[in-house]
Amino acid sequence: MPKRSRTPSSILGLNFQSGRLEGVVLRRSNGSVHVQQTVSAALALNPLNGDPELAGREIRNHLEQAGIRQRQCVVCVPLAWALTLPVKVPAMPAEDLPSFLEIEAERGFPYSPEALSVASSLHQLPSGEAQAFLVAIQRQPLEQLEKVLRAAQLRPVSFTLALPSLQPARLEPDRGVLSLLPGETTVDLQITALGGWVALRAIEGAIETEGGQRQLQPDVLNREIRVTLGQLPAELRQKVRTVRLFGAGEFVQRTEAALRPRLEAMGLVVERVAEYSPGRLTKHPPPNSPVSPAFSAAAARLAGEAAPLEFLPPRVSAFRRLTARFSSKRLGWIGAAAAAAAVLVASAVAFQQWQLSRLHSEWSSIEPRVRELEDLQNQIRRFRPWFDESFQHLSILRRVTEAFPVEGLVTAKTLEIREQNGVTCSGTARDNAAFLKMLDQLRATKEVGGLKVDQVRGKTPLQFTLNFQWGRGGANEN
Repeated sequence: MPKRSRTPSSILGLNFQSGRLEGVVLRRSNGSVHVQQTVSAALALNPLNGDPELAGREIRNHLEQAGIRQRQCVVCVPLAWALTLPVKVPAMPAEDLPSFLEIEAERGFPYSPEALSVASSLHQLPSGEAQAFLVAIQRQPLEQLEKVLRAAQLRPVSFTLALPSLQPARLEPDRGVLSLLPGETTVDLQITALGGWVALRAIEGAIETEGGQRQLQPDVLNREIRVTLGQLPAELRQKVRTVRLFGAGEFVQRTEAALRPRLEAMGLVVERVAEYSPGRLTKHPPPNSPVSPAFSAAAARLAGEAAPLEFLPPRVSAFRRLTARFSSKRLGWIGAAAAAAAVLVASAVAFQQWQLSRLHSEWSSIEPRVRELEDLQNQIRRFRPWFDESFQHLSILRRVTEAFPVEGLVTAKTLEIREQNGVTCSGTARDNAAFLKMLDQLRATKEVGGLKVDQVRGKTPLQFTLNFQWGRGGANEN
């Protein structure tokens, strides 16, 4: 984790989300924070693609148009970048916990430890079992974004996530809170309980754009909420009784109206947070300040608080840069020492010969086992191409299941997968309307192509047989 600098008197908070830049400059004064400038703009260039200098210049232009000269900044990166991993923690000394979590991260994430920036959260279940929640982001996009920000003449001091900044786990540790933050194309979801994080994900497909307007898909969002809650241990799931929806504006209001009856039917209390209430921030914001991830992250930094989840890549210290600069002199001293050591080596030849003889004897004793392991490795390399690790059959089952209504209006009797991508499905539907709705859901799935209805019999219930090709996408047929 990067070394924290002293608490600044003013700072710029930035939030990157779905091609948009949101920012606010805050200054602290007498226990309060004051807004100096704000910026909100659509970005023509993706900070993760292309030339960092060009992307940085675009950001600098937007900041200058808003009159922003602040250099230090805290940045909220998209939740879609994050990978999560819940881990059971056995009883162990506290000093061994970091090493244990490093090993679990190496085992659980599909990237090497050097390629990830990892943050963790700990909590203890009522049963006494300890759990950790690991959140990782690949360093490549973080380092790319850091280059873009430096090209924009900014100095990032923290990379964190939007929802954890709005609803830190330290708030209301005795309650389970499911938080939602609608974005441009996704809905961010997190669950905090017992003083830690237990779920964190970006839900895709819950927001669609029609005619330039965002349209919420409440059934999709409600289903993903139910799935996320269902994945929690029962003792944690019972603690989640509050759903907190962050944001202001007409779209958030419509989202609340669409979700409230569905969530209240699940026994959940829905709260919409449009402005900062007393006690939510350590530093008091101006009255009627709308909630914002950039505002929350910047205010926490001004209060001297560490980011809830920190992902800023480590920096090379000035001392290391200095020693690297004078590495040639250091190598000269090493060479002189090696020359002196060569004189001593001549008198140790006999000792080396004895060591070589002993090592040769040890090798003779373990050589049969080494050969056996090499044979096993050759067999693994030989047969590895026969196994497919993409889980294609499970992906097909998942997409077909998502296309069927959750109310059980359409059910499948058989599902046959031929030659890895040919799918035939037969089943029953309560009526023709339910059947047509299911077909529309399948056609909207990008991996489904060549959808054809082979047979339809009856009316109520209706029996059907259809087939499609997986992975081609494109046009479908009736």
